[in-house]
Amino acid sequence: MRIAETPITAIRGGSHRATGDGVHLVARHYRRGVRLDTHMHREAQLVYAARGTMQVTTPKGRWLVPPDRAVWVPARLEHSIDVLADIDMRTLYFDLAWLSREARSASLDAEFVVRVSRLLQEAILALFDGRNNPGRTELLVRLAVLELHHAEDATTFIPLPQEPRCRRAADIVLRDPTAAHEIETLARQVGTSARTLSRLFSSETQLSFKSWCQRARIATAIEQLSMEANVSVKQLAADLGYASVPAFSHAFRQVTGKTPTEFAEAK
Repeated sequence: MRIAETPITAIRGGSHRATGDGVHLVARHYRRGVRLDTHMHREAQLVYAARGTMQVTTPKGRWLVPPDRAVWVPARLEHSIDVLADIDMRTLYFDLAWLSREARSASLDAEFVVRVSRLLQEAILALFDGRNNPGRTELLVRLAVLELHHAEDATTFIPLPQEPRCRRAADIVLRDPTAAHEIETLARQVGTSARTLSRLFSSETQLSFKSWCQRARIATAIEQLSMEANVSVKQLAADLGYASVPAFSHAFRQVTGKTPTEFAEAK
């Protein structure tokens, strides 16, 4: 495991500004296909892609993060980032002393994805607009953190079970989420009963097996829409096993809040 001892000063190829009060602002551009391997930071961080889509993986699970989401990553939490479409990343790093002074450390001790409100988006972007007014910067940082208290785990989250049999079944699905996986077949493959596997999915992921598989399929759709130009929604729906484009669009909207076409246009 790699701990980034000095992730701020070591950054090259981007812009970095320290507020002087325990918060660092870093802007970087990453090309599609880049992978930031599993690592952790001494600081907590709020990661936002002003443009593009990324996937963030932690021991808890993986999130697909389009531009209307941002990720909170606590200090010393192992995570990796896969860039699915060219991104303009805007990251706020917080020293633990800053979080402690702000009485925020207890409420921000676990990772989550927040749906980015218009207010949070404008606050983050304003921090990177080149205006280095200390008082303004302090207010914007506090506003951004305050907005995180409205966070909920997004439906783009795919929880990863920890129980060995359930995790093996989940990995089989994730290797080919477009297939029609039957729980009876999976149960035999991992050495348990369908009833037990169903119970494990519910207890480990808080989702039924069917709902978890649907999330995995939609995650695949998001990845393809992010990475490929001129994707045929009709063909994608068929590839994912949906009977019709309306059925696919309904499932996609339930997860992302947008239709596949709207998502592709906004990437």
